[in-house]
Amino acid sequence: METRTTFKLSNLSKAERIIYWTIVLTPLWWFLGVQTILYPTVAALLLVVDFDFDKLVKRSLPFCNWSWLGMSVAALWTSILGLDAVNFNAMKTAAALFTLYKGYFMIFACITLPLWHRIRIQVITRAVAWMAVSYLVALIIQLAILFAVGQVDPILPPLARLIPGEKLSLMVKFAVFQPFFRIPLARADLFTADPPILGVCTVLCYFICLGETDQRLRRVALGSCLANLLISQSRLAWMCFPLGLLIIQSFRSQFARQSPLWIASFTSFISAILGLTVGDLLSGPLATFNGARADSSKDREYVIGATIEAWQESPWIGWGIVDKTVSWGNGEFTLPLGTFSSYTQVLYLHGVVGFIFFTAALISTLLIFWQPSVCGNKVCQRAFASLIALYILCQATALTWMAIYFWFFFIWLGAIIAEMKLYKSSSSWQYL
Repeated sequence: METRTTFKLSNLSKAERIIYWTIVLTPLWWFLGVQTILYPTVAALLLVVDFDFDKLVKRSLPFCNWSWLGMSVAALWTSILGLDAVNFNAMKTAAALFTLYKGYFMIFACITLPLWHRIRIQVITRAVAWMAVSYLVALIIQLAILFAVGQVDPILPPLARLIPGEKLSLMVKFAVFQPFFRIPLARADLFTADPPILGVCTVLCYFICLGETDQRLRRVALGSCLANLLISQSRLAWMCFPLGLLIIQSFRSQFARQSPLWIASFTSFISAILGLTVGDLLSGPLATFNGARADSSKDREYVIGATIEAWQESPWIGWGIVDKTVSWGNGEFTLPLGTFSSYTQVLYLHGVVGFIFFTAALISTLLIFWQPSVCGNKVCQRAFASLIALYILCQATALTWMAIYFWFFFIWLGAIIAEMKLYKSSSSWQYL
């Protein structure tokens, strides 16, 4: 159970100190343009430092950790097959390997670190809370610039110029006006590459910051998360946020557990009165949801449809690498296949084989928090709810692209697993 006393940040281990300051100094890494390389490198180095095979055997990693490693291996195997088809083109090889490095492997490394090093939940929570405060400061500055000067062109950070490959995700972008229901409203992506990713980050940060014991810092951090969730204009994140809160309350309140039944009954009652089917009744809100950013919804639907068609040409092992694009609007818009939904991306790149590993990783990570959540563990309840929200949000944005921006979330999950001892420890080599 959670402590009610204010957590004192002291006696940090080496791993805690490195991770804490890496999270807190997020604005600095953003301005320098090194975040996509720094975060997975920190996780990988900490994983390698003090590696002890005896420790690995005795700690007996949970199945969810092994499943993420299995997904990394499956993705690497299918990527090699795809690279072989293009004779291991240097640029494509580097891009594919780096995507795996900052994607599935980084997730495995982050969720495993707290099992090898002392990384406490409250240390991660305090760091994320201060990072959330920096989000608020950055938002205020960007909005001041937007209203005082107008829209400012993105700038390329100095160190980002030295990094090979595309630079779009490394650009420092400022708040802009974008139409929402055809009304120009401010929108920002802050320390991320895209506003929807900001929506994902703020939803996850909110559930993490709920555990902050410093009440003043907690209020500011939660307020910052809400403000940035609003400015992201991410419709799906707006829906997942209350859903996560409802899931948490469902563990704690019988009334909340019954709410889906009441909602379903009320929906059926209204449908019967109006003489409409449930589908007809829901089509109106769905049309409104899509109409908020109609062009974006159509683009996503078109790219996802094209991705599924390409996957059907190689259903079992996929294409391995992103080697195809889709164009529309007389060639005005072009995007790589698999740009949006994580699930269609996995099918397209790694086929049914990769999708099985991916599904196993998602489900096993979720289920490890189920039993303690039912038993009343509040931090596990927040982890469970945030994972549900993340899995839904993965339908709109590729996990391998956005995971780098909430790498701390997986360390937080690993810290919960380690601190709550949600795994079995071995005592001798016979369990190998």
